[in-house]
Amino acid sequence: MVRSRVRGFTWGCAVLLVTTGVLFLLIYAGGCARHPMPAGLSNLKPCRVEGVNEELLCGKLTVFENRQTRTSQTIDLNVVVLPAFDQKNKAEPLFDLAGGPGASSAEGAGFYAGPGKEYRRRHDVVCVDQRGTGKSNRLAIPRQKTPQYYLSEMYPVDYVREMRQALEKRADLTKYTTSIAMDDLDDMRAWLGYDRINLYGLSYGTRAALVYLRQHPEHVRSAILLAVAPTDLKMPLHHAESGARAMDLLLNECERDPACHAAFPQIRDDWKNVLAQLEKQPARVEYSPPDKSAPTTVAIRRAVFGEKIRSWMYGPDKAARIPLIVHHAAGGDFVPFLKEAIGPSIPDFVADGMYLSVTCAEDVPFIDPAEAANLTAGNPFGDYRVFQQTRACSMWPRGEIPTDFLEPVRSNAPVLIFSGNMDPVTPPEYGEEVAKYLPNSRHVIIPEAGHGVDGMTDPGCIDRIAIEFLDRGDAKNLDVSCIRGMKPPPFATK
Repeated sequence: MVRSRVRGFTWGCAVLLVTTGVLFLLIYAGGCARHPMPAGLSNLKPCRVEGVNEELLCGKLTVFENRQTRTSQTIDLNVVVLPAFDQKNKAEPLFDLAGGPGASSAEGAGFYAGPGKEYRRRHDVVCVDQRGTGKSNRLAIPRQKTPQYYLSEMYPVDYVREMRQALEKRADLTKYTTSIAMDDLDDMRAWLGYDRINLYGLSYGTRAALVYLRQHPEHVRSAILLAVAPTDLKMPLHHAESGARAMDLLLNECERDPACHAAFPQIRDDWKNVLAQLEKQPARVEYSPPDKSAPTTVAIRRAVFGEKIRSWMYGPDKAARIPLIVHHAAGGDFVPFLKEAIGPSIPDFVADGMYLSVTCAEDVPFIDPAEAANLTAGNPFGDYRVFQQTRACSMWPRGEIPTDFLEPVRSNAPVLIFSGNMDPVTPPEYGEEVAKYLPNSRHVIIPEAGHGVDGMTDPGCIDRIAIEFLDRGDAKNLDVSCIRGMKPPPFATK
């Protein structure tokens, strides 16, 4: 679960592409003004962040890896602060909480220097790399990125063993849970000299925000939650169920769309047929790399094919290509599939070790095998994710979590919640569930969004609503009318 907004447009200093929690600057468009050092941030130093044409503030806060014993090794928490433009009249800061678990918040700082710069009109924006991510002792090891790598299992046994052996040389893998990390975040808040803060969590970052809200309620002014992952999600128990729901909605849209229906009149049969064919035997396909290097033969397994399709529903831009990919694959042509499947994807931006340290403590231990079998039986996405993560967690150290971790988070703080109706991993029902215990919350459902709004018209609508919420500190009377204008890209038909 990661930041899945994709944008490519100009705003002020730069042109940026925002994708899966990492922001890449594509073109620079002139210089930006320097800002005075904000009061209370004397622990930081002026710095330059790659991809940002502006001087920011950076620093490291040292915390104990074991917060209880406060002995042995430490972690330097990496932080990037983007100062508010109006320092004289600034309000409480906005703390960005990245997705994954395992994505870096600091690597996404460029969003707030470009398309998201309006958040900084009156708010410092604080991007902290959660322990285990980014430059805060990232829990990951290198992997060789061959074409077949992108079509391999999520967690091969040998890879998990190798990763554990390598990471245990520099980390206690049981000390990277959300609850521990949110106490780190509160230390960072105090170190930077802030009292109350605003939280902005995306995907897994919403769970982090909820945990912080429970553990440090006196320091929360408000929270924004985009694509909600409740504390009792038991990830990935419901991935297949939510994915099947989203796929059904997507195929409904194709059937109602004249161009999509004309191009793929039997799209549901195509979907069933390609899965049945791959169930009989994996497809072996020659892949020609775009760099003109020698072709190679790759194997496409049913479970991996299904997981790729599910993950592409995260963003409307990639979802728009799914009917075309499925139709061609049903006819034995996997070229459109491989074009999307081989190359950087969500896992490349996530620290796998941190992902396992979180989910193997907070989610997987609470999955009932019988319930999982019932939920995945007859499901097109099957038990792939449950099997992969259950097996990986059987080889991974399990951290401890508070006894009330799975309980709903209750708070009277103002909370703004966004959900995408087409989301294949955190559907709107999760937002509704969380909102029940947040009486000063508002849940806004974006009808045609997925886990993010990649490729939709007017993606800045969400930011305008969020900024109005930050200014007011009240979720009840917001103008959300622009949501109706957010439309997905047209289906690809050739």
